[in-house]
Amino acid sequence: MMKKKILVVDDSAVVRRYLIRLLTNAGYSVDFAKNGQEAIEKINEKQYSLITLDIEMPILNGIEALKIIMKEQPTRVLVVSSIISDNADLVLQMLNLGAIDYIPKPRSSIEISKISQLILEKVRKVLSVPPRHINKQLITVDKSILHIKKNIDMKFVLIGASTGGPRLIESICKNLPANYPHAVCIVQHMPVEFTKSFAQRLNTLSKVEVLEAKNGLELKPSRVIIAKGGKHMHFRKKLNNYIVTLVSNFNNRFFVPSVDEMFFSAAEVIPSKNILAIELTGIGDDGADGMVALRKNGAYTIAESEDSAVVYGMPKEAHERGGALKSLSFEKILNEIICYGQ
Repeated sequence: MMKKKILVVDDSAVVRRYLIRLLTNAGYSVDFAKNGQEAIEKINEKQYSLITLDIEMPILNGIEALKIIMKEQPTRVLVVSSIISDNADLVLQMLNLGAIDYIPKPRSSIEISKISQLILEKVRKVLSVPPRHINKQLITVDKSILHIKKNIDMKFVLIGASTGGPRLIESICKNLPANYPHAVCIVQHMPVEFTKSFAQRLNTLSKVEVLEAKNGLELKPSRVIIAKGGKHMHFRKKLNNYIVTLVSNFNNRFFVPSVDEMFFSAAEVIPSKNILAIELTGIGDDGADGMVALRKNGAYTIAESEDSAVVYGMPKEAHERGGALKSLSFEKILNEIICYGQ
């Protein structure tokens, strides 16, 4: 079997040597570039299965290089960056441009030894993405369905996503009309440093209000709440309203925030007949069991279908365990969200 070719793009010689050695020992054929311009020259000469791409580099940075890559030679891209709050928006831009996932750049020999396995897992996950899903364009809905009927009772749209999710979440938020009658709560697997920037970015792009979750935040029509990194998003009834409560990881979930935590909490607190629960792209099974519980209680549940999911893991598990009433492409899911309750 031919070895998969990986291009490592980073201006740090230390990081390049580490990644080349790690990936070569794992059985990959590895090439390297010192900056974005060298990377463009390389992809014009050879085809690669995956590119690891730094952001801040001389001559041509990662963002500009990624734009050219996706235009000239769409390739799976794994962003390798120092994940700190100052860089969160840059990484989100990379994901929006077509990068599939991101990984923190090791800053010392101690960190290198700690994250080697994580990097290899990320590489395997990104390599599993079908070529047809590389650089998929954001979907916009048919304008004819954006007319919202008056006097619709508020319901609750709960969405879970992981790898490949940020672009879909952006598409949902950008397409919601300003008078959207329902409350939307989203768990997107992200580190602590990212969710605030993610919510702020979406808020500037959307007609609805997009906020990062915090204790006591009320679920309201035309409000989208993004789960806070490092905390689970639960719900509590307060008088006639429902509010967010942030909960520590007492159940030792692998992902924090967890889709299952949100789904199970909703099943206990919110009448399930008023819930639309959606499981989008992502590796693993987070949200599958929670969706089963919601469906049993009478919620309307949808899993993204294999033909559109960047990573058909989470939605597959939700479907196979009986949690999903329907399995639909993302385009059809977006229409279901817009038209829910009408």
